[in-house]
Amino acid sequence: MRFDDRRQLDVENAALIALIECCERPDTWSSLANECLVEGSAVRVLRHRMDPLHNPLREHEYVPTNEQGSLFEVEDMPSVEYTAKANAAWNQANQKVTQWREQSLDLVTVFDDRFPSRLRSVVDVPPFLFAKGSLLSNDLGVSVVGSRKCSPEGATFAHDTACMLCERGLTVIAGLAEGVDSFAHRATLEAGGRTVAFIGTGINRCYPASNRELQKSIEKRGLVLSQFWPDSPPTKQTFPMRNALMSGYGLATVVVEASEHSGTRIQARQAQRHGRPLIFRDVVLERTEWAQEYRNKPGVFVVHSVEEVGKALDRISFLDNDVDTLLGNILDAKAQYA
Repeated sequence: MRFDDRRQLDVENAALIALIECCERPDTWSSLANECLVEGSAVRVLRHRMDPLHNPLREHEYVPTNEQGSLFEVEDMPSVEYTAKANAAWNQANQKVTQWREQSLDLVTVFDDRFPSRLRSVVDVPPFLFAKGSLLSNDLGVSVVGSRKCSPEGATFAHDTACMLCERGLTVIAGLAEGVDSFAHRATLEAGGRTVAFIGTGINRCYPASNRELQKSIEKRGLVLSQFWPDSPPTKQTFPMRNALMSGYGLATVVVEASEHSGTRIQARQAQRHGRPLIFRDVVLERTEWAQEYRNKPGVFVVHSVEEVGKALDRISFLDNDVDTLLGNILDAKAQYA
């Protein structure tokens, strides 16, 4: 953990939840998470929002006075309504953190050392996750995504790709949807590998209902993650948000099959935004205009077979090692002249 003990982490988690509850739009959650990460404390951010005179960098020196208020314009000061709302949210957040623990719900915030390291590095980092299963902060995985109504060839490709990833010791990441996702998850479990499911609902729900047993199996032998409140229902917005996290969590994304209006487009776009490589099965580019736009972009691979997926991953690993070596050399050189 990034804090000394569980109690301290609980306080930070409660402050983070209170800040989120005071947000007017969910799309501001990531900027809020980044603000708290930069500050290093959700408690200090919450205090500052309730009282702009509070300087978190000189917390031990802070003694507010009436005279100091004259240094600020009226609009810079928190409203009575916001302060009351924040106080209520703080009290409720403390109750929720306790309640979730009593319900055996594993809340993992950006302040927790268990929080996935690759997600922490993306600009749209979620402030929290709920987890069921085995959480690894430095998980090495690849997303396998595609159509819900996939062809038999697409199902076979997803199955064989998942098995190949298992042989390499990589985690198979998918979204627990029907079609490609389900074939990838099931193949991984059958092969004795590790699979992570990002879901577009709260951690207490299952969608689609037909995958309930599959979700339970993944909870026992892999990991299920949700970025939403525990009982949140599925909506049109939650699945694109889920796709963005799948992209950020993995080393790369394999697009097995997709239609012209497939939600897979969102993950492809997010992968490029996150600087994550994309591996397209060739039929995706042949059948969709949106995928053709990626053909000549950096970090994009087009493959015909599962064997070629493996070769693309080898190339990605080689390039990553080159970057790591280059950065290491730069740091060594800097140290010599320091």
